[in-house]
Amino acid sequence: MTISRRTLLGTGAALGLLTACGSNTGRDGGGSGGSGPKLSQWYHQYGEAGTEQAVKRYAAAYKKADVTVQWRPGNYDEQTAAALLTDSGPDVFEVNGPTLDQIQRGQVVDLTDLFEGVKDDFNPVVLAPRTYDGKIWSIPQVVDMHLLYYRKSLLADAGVRPPKSLDELVDAAKALTDKKVKGLFLGNDGGAGALGITPLYAAGLSSVTEGGEVGFDDPAAARTLGKLRQLYADKSLLLGAPSDWSDPSAFTQGLTAMQWCGLWALPAVKKALGDDFGVLALPADGAAGKPSLPVGAYGAAVSARSGHQKEGKDFLKWLWIDRTEYQEDFALSYGFHIPARLSLAKKADKLKDGAAADAVRYSTEYGYAEPLLWTPASRTAYQDALNRIIKSGANPESELKSVVRKVRAELDRVKKKS
Repeated sequence: MTISRRTLLGTGAALGLLTACGSNTGRDGGGSGGSGPKLSQWYHQYGEAGTEQAVKRYAAAYKKADVTVQWRPGNYDEQTAAALLTDSGPDVFEVNGPTLDQIQRGQVVDLTDLFEGVKDDFNPVVLAPRTYDGKIWSIPQVVDMHLLYYRKSLLADAGVRPPKSLDELVDAAKALTDKKVKGLFLGNDGGAGALGITPLYAAGLSSVTEGGEVGFDDPAAARTLGKLRQLYADKSLLLGAPSDWSDPSAFTQGLTAMQWCGLWALPAVKKALGDDFGVLALPADGAAGKPSLPVGAYGAAVSARSGHQKEGKDFLKWLWIDRTEYQEDFALSYGFHIPARLSLAKKADKLKDGAAADAVRYSTEYGYAEPLLWTPASRTAYQDALNRIIKSGANPESELKSVVRKVRAELDRVKKKS
C-alpha cells in the first residue's frame, strides 16, 4: 500500500490516511547522471500516480551532482528518524517537520540563507512550524488542507444556509439528517481524529501560544468541544461509512450532506457533483472565535550527518526555490495541492475559480499549522480526551484540566532542552 501527500497534516493520530495500491518500491533510485558528488534523496511513497516519475525527472535535470532518488514505502517518519542517527541515511530528504527533537539534537542543517529574497513569497502558515530559534530548517514543498464540503442542493431543499458558526453547524447537521442521509460526516470515530485541535482554533484559542504556553486553558475550549459531543448525541453524524473521512465517497454518493475532508478530494467531488457543492472552514465558535482549518506541508531538509551539506543545500535551493516550474508541476499535476509559494498559487489556473479559489483564500485567512511545540505526547493526551468527550460523553471541563496539566509538563520538558 502507498500513502499520499495527505498524511502530512498531523492534527490527529489517523489524519488523512488514504491509501492506493502500488507495487513499485522505487528502491533502485535512479541517478541523475550529473557531475560532482553523489547525493541521496529520500521521499515518502506517494499514492498519486506520476509523482515518483516526476521527482526522478527533476533530479535528472540537475547537473551539479548525481542525485539518486529513493522512494521509501512503510513508516517513512520512523525510517528518517532512525536514519538521521547514522551515517548511512540520506543527504537530502522529505520530512513532515522536522520535529523539535530533530532540530534540538542538531540532526538537520540550517537552511535560512536559502530564503534570502524569497522568504515573504512562502505561505507564512506553513513556514512558521519550520522556523525555530529564528532559523528555518526545511523548505515547504506544497500546501495541503482540510475543508468542510457541503451539498448546495441539499441545504437549499432543507432551507439551511451554509453555517457561519459552530452552533449553526450543529443545527444544520440535525436539520439535514433524515432516514437516508446524515447531516455531517467527520469520520467514523465521530470527528476526533479528523478535527484534532481545529475546534480550539475555531474558538479563538490555540494548542500552544506563540510564547510557548498552553493555549487552551480557557472555559471556551470545553464549551466548543462540548458541541462536538452534541453532534454525536443528536445522531447527526454519519458513522460506519464504507470509507473514512479522507475519502469523499460518502459525500459524493449522497450518504451525507456535509463532510470534513481535504483539498485533495476537490477534483473528485467536482467530477461527481459539478457545481453542486461549496467549501468552508470549520465555523467559528463564540465572540472571540474565527473560522479555522489545518494546513500542512512536507518540507525538504538536509541531514547534518551528510558529508555533502553544502552540495545538498545547493540542490534544494535549485529545486524548491529556483525551479518554480517544477514546484508548480509537483503541486498540481499529481493530485491537487496548493504551491507553497504565494506567487505560484496566485497564478495557477486550476486555483483561480470556484471552490479551489475559496480554498486558497482560506489557507491564508483561516489556516493554522501545528506548532513545533505541540509534541506527540501532547497530541496523544489531547486526542484521547477528545475521543472520550465525543463518544462517551465525558465531561469536557475535567478532561481538559487533565490535558492542560500534561501539556504544561511536556512544554516544560522541551523548553529545558532548548
